[in-house]
Amino acid sequence: MSLVGESYVVGLIGSGITATLSAPMHEEAADRLGLRYIYRPIDLDTITDGVERAPGLMKTAAELGFSAFNVTFPCKQSIITHLDGLASDAERLGAVNTVVVEDGRLIGHNTDFSGFASALDEGLPGASLDTVVQLGTGGAGSATAYALLSRGVRHLYLFDVDHARAEARAAELSGQFPETTVSALRSEDLPQAIGAASGLVNATPIGMHHHPGAPLDLGLIRPDLWVADVIYLPQETALIHHAREIGCRVLPGGYMAVGQAVDAFELITGLRPEYAPMRTHFERLVAAQQGESL
Repeated sequence: MSLVGESYVVGLIGSGITATLSAPMHEEAADRLGLRYIYRPIDLDTITDGVERAPGLMKTAAELGFSAFNVTFPCKQSIITHLDGLASDAERLGAVNTVVVEDGRLIGHNTDFSGFASALDEGLPGASLDTVVQLGTGGAGSATAYALLSRGVRHLYLFDVDHARAEARAAELSGQFPETTVSALRSEDLPQAIGAASGLVNATPIGMHHHPGAPLDLGLIRPDLWVADVIYLPQETALIHHAREIGCRVLPGGYMAVGQAVDAFELITGLRPEYAPMRTHFERLVAAQQGESL
């Protein structure tokens, strides 16, 4: 028998996440550290009115002894009003991807921005960060935009199908990074902006298994552009595949997935797993899922 405080039970709340690789990543890291740790996906697509019920499901799970939760699409922003408190990172970004149960209180954190910042360092060393176009300003987009600016991007252009949301996020980031230019784009502005950019980031769900396709006209991609995606299921999204095919430097979502997992695991347990072994394990998981061998 394992009582609360003697082990960790962690949930992942989101849509279409039954095949998540976060569960085996967290559990293998815990095994290496000698912890008793269970990671359980809570796929809202399998629950009637799952998205609407997500806050209640999380609170009930916490009452039943869950230690923490990772939060993914589409709940990173909507869950905030249902929490008891926010860490400064989550409050600054307006998005949560990790919720830790502390003395019965639900406290929101964000490790997406630190995970993406480390992904840039690991996967795109030396890449030009002068001008970047980012697609999507939702929960993941808030984190990647902050990470890009914190890593020195001088001109950041944000596009979202909800233009008002992109404008609001651009205004917030301009206030936080007054030495940079942060602007919202309309769809007709994308070709010119991408033509002048050094990098492109997809922070939309377009490209996920249950949202297939590309988030923009792939004809706009050119070989000297670096291209990053936050999606890791699949790793080879239509965007990443096309960019790789024409010779772009690419940053698949796995780099961010591992980076944020390392930081989230530390928040949950107080212990920090090593990045390299977790990255190696992640690559093996992806290969096995795709029927390949390493």
